[in-house]
Amino acid sequence: MKNLGNLMKQAQEMQARMQEMQAKLETREVEGMAGGGMVRVTLNGKGEMKKLGLDKAVIDPNEVEVLEDLIVAAHADAKRKVEALMQEEMSSLTGGLPLPPGFKLPF
Repeated sequence: MKNLGNLMKQAQEMQARMQEMQAKLETREVEGMAGGGMVRVTLNGKGEMKKLGLDKAVIDPNEVEVLEDLIVAAHADAKRKVEALMQEEMSSLTGGLPLPPGFKLPF
């Protein structure tokens, strides 16, 4: 029974560290870019969009589709960076142990 108690304690500690990590990630911001930096998307560590920056040169009513594609590309760039940040934080939380394939953070 002592081992079960230790296991439960470790699980509670891991849960507390996970909650701390989630709060920390929410305060971090990552910027993705497209079109040579003419479109910028800023996401927080939870993947929520916080800012969208557009260079005036990409705002052309006749080229709306191009602008839409650039926004999507900038968002994808930022999302990849957020995922890398989450992986890095999770790695430090788990002591460098690799995560099982398909494992996702709870957000």
